[in-house]
Amino acid sequence: MSAAVLPPTPGAPVSPDAILEALDPEQREVAASPLGPMCVLAGAGTGKTRAITHRIAYGVHSGAYQAQRVLAVTFTARAAGEMRTRLRGLGVPGVQARTFHAAALRQLHFFWPQAIGGAAPEILPHKASVVAEAASRLRMQFDRTAVRDLAAEVEWAKVNLLTPETYAAAARRLGRDPAGVDATAMARLFDTYESAKTDRGVIDFEDVLLVMAGILDEHEDVARTVRAQYRHFVVDEYQDVNALQQRLLELWVGERSDVCVVGDPAQTIYSFTGATPRHLLDFPRRHPQARTVRLVRNYRSSPQIVGLANLVVKAAARAATGPSASGYVELVAQGEAGPRPQLTAHADAPAESAAVAAQVARLVAEGHPASEIAVLFRTNAQSEGLEAALADAGVPYLVRGGERFFSRSEVRQAVLLLRGAARSDDLDRPLVDVVGDVIGGAGWTPQPPSSGGAVRERWESLQALVQLAADLVATTPGARLPDLVRELEERASAQHAPVVEGVTLASLHAAKGLEWDTVFLVGCSDGLIPITMAEGAEAIEEERRLLYVGMTRARRALHLSWSASRTPGGRASRRPSRFLDATASVLGDGARSQPKRAGGRSGGRGRQEAVVPKAPVRCRGCGTDLVSAAQRKTGRCDDCPPTYDEAVFEALRTWRRLVAQAAAVPAYVVFTDATLTAMAEAAPTSLPELSRIVGVGAVKLDTYGASVLQVLGGAAPEEVVENASAATGSA
Repeated sequence: MSAAVLPPTPGAPVSPDAILEALDPEQREVAASPLGPMCVLAGAGTGKTRAITHRIAYGVHSGAYQAQRVLAVTFTARAAGEMRTRLRGLGVPGVQARTFHAAALRQLHFFWPQAIGGAAPEILPHKASVVAEAASRLRMQFDRTAVRDLAAEVEWAKVNLLTPETYAAAARRLGRDPAGVDATAMARLFDTYESAKTDRGVIDFEDVLLVMAGILDEHEDVARTVRAQYRHFVVDEYQDVNALQQRLLELWVGERSDVCVVGDPAQTIYSFTGATPRHLLDFPRRHPQARTVRLVRNYRSSPQIVGLANLVVKAAARAATGPSASGYVELVAQGEAGPRPQLTAHADAPAESAAVAAQVARLVAEGHPASEIAVLFRTNAQSEGLEAALADAGVPYLVRGGERFFSRSEVRQAVLLLRGAARSDDLDRPLVDVVGDVIGGAGWTPQPPSSGGAVRERWESLQALVQLAADLVATTPGARLPDLVRELEERASAQHAPVVEGVTLASLHAAKGLEWDTVFLVGCSDGLIPITMAEGAEAIEEERRLLYVGMTRARRALHLSWSASRTPGGRASRRPSRFLDATASVLGDGARSQPKRAGGRSGGRGRQEAVVPKAPVRCRGCGTDLVSAAQRKTGRCDDCPPTYDEAVFEALRTWRRLVAQAAAVPAYVVFTDATLTAMAEAAPTSLPELSRIVGVGAVKLDTYGASVLQVLGGAAPEEVVENASAATGSA
C-alpha cells in the first residue's frame, strides 16, 4: 500500500468514503469510528500515522466534528509537522498537531495573565547551570558529566510527579543513585535547584507541563475554556507517555471520552525519561467502552526483515509479564521480497567500522542514494570510529542529533537570500534554476566539492534546499519563490528538515521514528546490546526492544555486525548479543551467544566467527561467484559481455533521462543503471514479469511499468514520455 495521502483538488469537497477507500481493513476500522475512546496497538511500519490522520479527516469530512476542535499530540516537532502536512493533504488544515510541550506552552502563555497575573516567565533552556549553582550552594562539587546526570535525575523526578519531599523514598525503592549521590542528598539538591530557579525568575520545560496542569486543576474557568476548544484528542506514540504527560492529558480531556491513543509496547525505549507503556496497556481498563484495534500489516520492510524482527519481538513477549505480554504485535509483511539479513563477525571494532564503510561506499557507487543508508549504534562513543572510516572511504555522512538543520549558518544565510529574492521572482525561469542562482551567494555550486568534511556537509545542506524546490514543483506545479519561502518557514517552525544527501549515523534511540532503505546495525554484542549498565529484567528487556526498533528501521536490506575485541590485538572476549539467539534460524549458528557443541548442547562463551550460510549467486556467463549487488541483479560479472541488445538499453536510458527531467529528480531515482541493465537482460513482456526484476517495486511498477514495456517493445522513448504526460494531463 502506498504511504501517500489523498490529493484533493484545492477547495473541492472530499468524500468521506474516498478517505476510507485508501486504507487497509484494520486502518479503516480505526478511521471509520472517529468518536468515542479507541486504543490502537500499532506495530512498526504498519501505517499508524496514516490511520490516525485519516481518522481525523474522516471525522471532519463526515461531520462528526470540527477540525479546530481536534488536538493531535505527539512527541517530536518533526512528527507533528508531518501530521500537519498529511492533514492538509487530506483537506483538513485546521487541526492542531503539536507536541505535549508545544501545546502546553501555548496554553500557558495565553492563560498565565488570567490565572497568575503578569507575563509568563522565560523557559530555562538547560538545567545544568542551575543544577551546578544548587550544588555550589550546598558546597557539593561535581564535574560536568556528573552535573548532566544530576540534571537528568531532576527531570526524571519531575515527570514522575515527585517533589523534593517525596523523591527520597521513591529513589530508595527503585535503587537510584545518580552520579553516586544518595537519595537524601539528591532530594536536598532537587529542593535547592527549585529555589535557585525561582530566584532567577525562570521555569524549566517540565514546569511548563506542571504549571499548566496546576492551572487546569485549580481554575475551573480555564479548564472549561480548554475543554470547549478541544473536544477530541489523538495521542501518538502513547507508549512513551510519562506520568506528568498523562496527568495533563487527563485534565485536557476531563469527563469526556473522545480520545484515541496509538502506540506499540515493543517500541518502549525511553523509560529513562519516565516513559512507560502502562498507560497504553491500561487504557481499555480505564475506558471500558474503548475499541481496541491492532495494526499488524507492515508496509515498510521486506518479509525477510519482518521475519527477523518478529523473532525478536516474540522473545520479548515471552519474557513480558502482566498486560504487556498480550500487547506485543506480530507483524505481517506486505512488501516485496528482499535480501536476507546478514550477520558478520569482525576481529575488532576498527575492522568492523572499516568493513561497514567499505560496504556503504560500494552501495553509493552502485547508485544507492546516500540518504537512504543508515549506520546505527548503541552508544554515541561508537560514532567516532565510524565517522573516521566513512571519511577515509570518501562517503559523505551526517550525524543525527547534531546541530539542527535550520540552525546551521549556511542554511540561515540561504533562507535570508531566498526571502529577499522572493520579492522579485524571475517567472520566466524554472524555480530550481532561480533557487540555484540565489543560494549561490551562500556557497552552493551545481557540482559537489571534491573534498569531504565540513565543506561537503555545508554543500549538502544547501543542496537540500535546491532539492526541496524540485520536490515542491513536483507536488505543486506553478510554485514559485514565495511558495518555497513559506514552505521553509513552516518547516523551520516545526523543525521539519528536508533530506540532506549523506549517510546517516545515529544512535538507536535517535533513529526511532525514522526509516531507510538499507540499515547497518553495528556492535551487536553483549555489553553493547544489551549495554553493560542495564541491570535487572526490565532494563534488559528494554535493550531487547531497542534492537527490535533498530531492525525495523530498514526497508530493504539489513546488515548486522559485531566485533570480538574492542581494539586490534586485544583479547577476543566479546560474543554476539544474547538477543540474537532467537534469530539463529535465520542468521545461522554464528548468531548464538553460546555456540552449539556436538550433540546440540550449548557450550562456553568464547569468541565466535560469524557463520552466515548463503547460497552463492554465479555468473550465467562464466560461472564465477557474483559479489556486488549490481552483479547479482544482472546475473553476470563485470568481465563477461552483456547479453542484451545495446539499442534497447540505450532506449531505456533515454526514456529514464526524459522522465527524470520532467520530474526534476536525479535519474537514479527513476531506476538505477543496474535495474535498467536487468530489464534489458530479461526483456519482460508483461507487468508480472517486470515485477520480478529486483529494483522494480509495486510503486514503480504502477508508475512506470506500462511505459517500460512500451520501450522494451520498440516504441520511441520520446513518444512514450509524451503520451504518458498527455494521459496524465487529461486524467
